[in-house]
Amino acid sequence: MNIPEFFNALYSEKEENKQTISVQSLSFDVLPPNEVIIKVHYTSLNYKDALSAKGLNHVTRSYPHIPGIDAAGVILDDSSNTFKRGDHVVVTGNDLGTNTFGGFGEIIRVPREWVIPLSQSMSLKQTMIYGTAGFTAMYGIERLTRELITPDSGPILVTGATGGVGSLAVFFLSKLGFSVIAATRKIEQRSFLEKLGAKKVIHSDEIINVSSSPLLSRKWAGAIETVGGSLLDAVLRQTQDKGAVACCGNILGKELETNIYPFILRGISLLGIDSAFCEFELRKKIWQQMAMINAELLPDSFHKVIYLDELEPEIDRILKGEQIGRVVLKH
Repeated sequence: MNIPEFFNALYSEKEENKQTISVQSLSFDVLPPNEVIIKVHYTSLNYKDALSAKGLNHVTRSYPHIPGIDAAGVILDDSSNTFKRGDHVVVTGNDLGTNTFGGFGEIIRVPREWVIPLSQSMSLKQTMIYGTAGFTAMYGIERLTRELITPDSGPILVTGATGGVGSLAVFFLSKLGFSVIAATRKIEQRSFLEKLGAKKVIHSDEIINVSSSPLLSRKWAGAIETVGGSLLDAVLRQTQDKGAVACCGNILGKELETNIYPFILRGISLLGIDSAFCEFELRKKIWQQMAMINAELLPDSFHKVIYLDELEPEIDRILKGEQIGRVVLKH
């Protein structure tokens, strides 16, 4: 496999406060001088990618830029001699796709410590069906289990359950033997969530529209909470004694107004999930855990495969909150 002189990418440019995205052929020389060169076979679309592509929320500091926080592919070259040419690898998080040219390009060039060798039980496509969304979901589950939350502890709540992180959290938890309560505003997706393994599907308003009392009835042993804001507060107040809530989203806002009683009277834990800068050994362990759960067990409708020239409308869809399941990009 020779290193190509040019490669195709989704290129986001900003000129005079106008943001444009287009598929372009770029010179290999635009890539940063890192040790590992990877030919990307698959990537996936995440909300953060859409923000970066559209120049929103200061996700990316400077343009032009190639988004894509996920990449699965094959080693072309490694000056550190950590990997061999042809090795199958995955890169997620770190600075990929935010300020380092990312997986929406056919070639990436990254530091060796970002690169995870791929389990033989996972195909490149399966890796990107999971991607950062799956990694974040499994990281949250890992944190819950550190707090001694087991399937015998009681049901686990997943909020934002039709999104990428939420839907994979429902799937992983169910395959690991947990009873899952899926909360969503898209209640018409009940069948989709039940196919993923949810035992019960509720409208998110059932959680939020409750008394302002500092403590409420105990309803779940733990939660993967992807929404934030007032929903996170309500989830905390309804978590049972010695329970835990893994938090990884802020769709309803970055502010959290709550009270101390769930923590000092019920002994619950609030766990922050920062999947972008997870340390290498833990990142490797989480990918190994995901490899044990076959993506082929997901419903056929869970993901769709697209190509670069089909990506822009999908970016608009995810920003509008219309994406269900996962979008996988094949180069």
